[in-house]
Amino acid sequence: MKVITATLMLLLLAGCASGPRIDTSYSSVGHDSRSQFIVLHYTSTDLPRSLELLSGRDVSSHYLIGESPATIYRLVDENRRAWHAGESEWNGRTWLNATSIGIELVNRGYVQSADGRRLWYPYSDAQIDALVVLLKDIMARHELKPGAIIGHSDIAPQRKVDPGPLFPWKRLADEGLVPWPEAGAVAVEQMRYASEGLPAIAWYQDALAAQGYRVPRHGHLDEETRNVIAAFQMKYRPARFDGEPDAETAAMLQVLANQAKR
Repeated sequence: MKVITATLMLLLLAGCASGPRIDTSYSSVGHDSRSQFIVLHYTSTDLPRSLELLSGRDVSSHYLIGESPATIYRLVDENRRAWHAGESEWNGRTWLNATSIGIELVNRGYVQSADGRRLWYPYSDAQIDALVVLLKDIMARHELKPGAIIGHSDIAPQRKVDPGPLFPWKRLADEGLVPWPEAGAVAVEQMRYASEGLPAIAWYQDALAAQGYRVPRHGHLDEETRNVIAAFQMKYRPARFDGEPDAETAAMLQVLANQAKR
């Protein structure tokens, strides 16, 4: 009797361990990927230190791309949440670790010169080539649209500047991966703003919010608003990202808004 009882108990435990019986004969079409964004970063250090930091407990990313050779390392499965975004917001979504795939590129970022200027490190062509291939693969598998790729400086403009002004966003745009304001249309709008006058600060704040940025909406040009303007400029006009709400910045915002309506 004891042997029979023990056998029954083992069978019951085995059944519990295998989980519930689930009918999978039906499937909903109302779903999409949990990953809605791809966030790009630089590591601010070399490859050995990058691997050490990103394979630890405090910070992680789904992918790391070396500089030379441009090896792609997968550090976290895409189905798992990596800890790369921190306090962040884009298009009203906050704490983007839960809804994004993080890609770190080995790049030292910048050094401070004697006169206080930031001297930025460039990215290698091979590294960007590898990134483009990876981005296209991720976007195809997760059915993401252009605009899903953003920088750490976009989602946290008050505290982050990566991937920096030397990151080639235009190259990604040429590959069809990110929206880009058409140069001719920007020139026309810039002339209009130069002759008619600049929009109010509230207009810039609303336009930046429409792009996805978290920005104050009080109509004042405070430091927080300047930081968001600078983040936008760093992406679309990296030669000058001074945070000034000028005619060219207004033109780029207007053209991007017009293109999004097409």
